[in-house]
Amino acid sequence: MQTQTRPNIFKTELIKTHKNFPARVTKITTPHGEILTPAFMPVGTRAFVNHLTPAELVETGSQIILGGNTYHMLCAPGVETLQKVGGMHRFMGWEKPMLTDSGGFQIFSLSKNSKICKVGENGACFKHPVTGQLITLDAKSSIQTQKIIGADIIMAFDQCTPEEGGKEAAIAAMQRTHRWLELSKLEHTKDPYSVYGLKQALFGIVQGGSFRELREASAEFIVKMDLDGIALGGEVVGFDIEKTCEIISWVLPMLPENKTRYTMGVGLTPQDLLDVSRAGIDIYDCVAPTRNARHGALFCGKIVETTDGWLKFESDEEKQRILIKRGIYAHDESPIMPDCDCYTCRNFTRAYLHYLIKVDAKLYGNLACIHNIHVCQKVCAAMRALILRV
Repeated sequence: MQTQTRPNIFKTELIKTHKNFPARVTKITTPHGEILTPAFMPVGTRAFVNHLTPAELVETGSQIILGGNTYHMLCAPGVETLQKVGGMHRFMGWEKPMLTDSGGFQIFSLSKNSKICKVGENGACFKHPVTGQLITLDAKSSIQTQKIIGADIIMAFDQCTPEEGGKEAAIAAMQRTHRWLELSKLEHTKDPYSVYGLKQALFGIVQGGSFRELREASAEFIVKMDLDGIALGGEVVGFDIEKTCEIISWVLPMLPENKTRYTMGVGLTPQDLLDVSRAGIDIYDCVAPTRNARHGALFCGKIVETTDGWLKFESDEEKQRILIKRGIYAHDESPIMPDCDCYTCRNFTRAYLHYLIKVDAKLYGNLACIHNIHVCQKVCAAMRALILRV
């Protein structure tokens, strides 16, 4: 059992709501520390955030990460290794709060190839990508795996709703998600702690695709389950930010104030964070800031206050980012983003970053990811400051 120096609880407290919008600051208390929201979660799917050490994540202002996806941890390093070392926090050297996911999205992706993964009423059966061994992932095994991972927030097993397939596919995914949620909660409540004795919060996931009546029905079901937090999932969430905000507006009146609100996969641009937070969301994760950084897309803009009392990420660049591979940056002695105080912008120029990516230097990925994650966290800090001020 881990040495416990913090309160072994999970709790969400509302601190303040913006005077004009549902945007809010909450304090989430976990066994690994507190989080002030709005908060962006860098993604460490395979027990590491690409190109960033835990110390560098902390320096960017990251309070919580998504670490150790259930599907990937079953494949490697395996739950036996994780349990032997004392869980994901110790394994990857991250001492702050962590959320993990149930494997539902990976099953959704893999099931597009029936030779690799088949989804049924009880869960999914997939082949190990290396050994070919058949592995079953269902509500019970997902929760059991997440208890070995040891994250502070774990997710109920769900089926991600595809946008293709129409209403019939959305209904089927929602109904399975609800059945699997009941089984997930049953398994979790047998012992609502990790195998290391630390309290874990269970979040349910609202599905229903782009259909208002389904989203409202799903939200009503999830809320009645009296979980620790409520997530919005499905293929459309994060991919189409305008539709994402519309979905939030449909379900927001049903959501309790004392439950954390989470949009899954939001963070393609800094503006996306501002938009969903304005709509009332507390936390979000996305692989895009680090993935796009590695391929040369670096956030560039400035945070400005709008006339209606909110914030905007103002940028002259397409999609709020520069493409550092372009030749126009070869002799550009300015930082990636004016007024950015991240380690990369304080110490290096666009010309240097352009050179590093052109010669395929490993250092490039580190410096690029530091910048993009720092910008996400700077946006979140600006939102918290604004809400507390107005």
